[in-house]
Amino acid sequence: MKKLLAAALTTTALVGAAQAQEIKEFNIGILGGENAQDRLNAYECLGGYVEEALGVPVKMFAPADYNGVMQGLLGGSIDMAWLGSSAYAGVYIQNPEAVEPVLIKVNLDGTIGYHSIGFARKDSGITSLDDMEGKVFGFGDPNSTSGYLIPSIEIPQYKGGITMEPGDYFGDVTFVGGHEQTIVAVNNGDIDAGVTWADGQGEWEDGYNNGALRKAVDAGLVDMNDLVEIWRSKPIPEGPIVLRTALPDDVKTTMTALMDGLYETDAECAYGVTAGESLGFRPVTHEMYESIVAARLSKAN
Repeated sequence: MKKLLAAALTTTALVGAAQAQEIKEFNIGILGGENAQDRLNAYECLGGYVEEALGVPVKMFAPADYNGVMQGLLGGSIDMAWLGSSAYAGVYIQNPEAVEPVLIKVNLDGTIGYHSIGFARKDSGITSLDDMEGKVFGFGDPNSTSGYLIPSIEIPQYKGGITMEPGDYFGDVTFVGGHEQTIVAVNNGDIDAGVTWADGQGEWEDGYNNGALRKAVDAGLVDMNDLVEIWRSKPIPEGPIVLRTALPDDVKTTMTALMDGLYETDAECAYGVTAGESLGFRPVTHEMYESIVAARLSKAN
């Protein structure tokens, strides 16, 4: 797959001319979870590569929440996005033909999963979920895998017999808007604990190798020495890069090759796009996400 990138970029003029007759622009959605301008800045380098490869203008969209990107893909106004597993499942449930999952991020050790990480301030005295009774627990976005879906299933299993309803075990359960908002809210003491996503590899002090904590450290938002991990989910399949199914086949082939080879082409650009250190991407299919689709359906019933 990576060999396709060189061919795609060396035939830019021919490919771009052919595709310009079918698409007039290419729109990339950037999932919520952090400041919109930071998201746009991280993807700026990618936009240049896409314009070169397709020969059409590229527009970036950074909606306030996950649903904005999901609805853009469903409505045809967004052509490509890197979705979380739950957001992909949500799109698939609404329209199985809307998008195609093509690539999945690879961690430094070759794995393709991540974790929902529960965390609190170190000076709060909270070291596990056992210390969270009566406390305020924050979640990011209802369409987030690590920021809601998986912890809403696994935490009640961990603390058998509880629910996620405010006032049952936790004093309150609240949505704060996204991963960055959750991290800042915990760090500022606005909520007692929250959940976010990370590969769980590398050093805690660095925010691990990859994920929202790493991005928060890079942005200077937190000092990880002020925080402590209090819970970790089972491994979650990394979300897919998806392409709108209705795109011309040559556009999908070119974009898949470009994204698959981004790490080798520009490691710094890949760092920003993938939220930290990684080995880039590898091919993936819908089968990887069938358990997440089932989990979303179970929560809807």
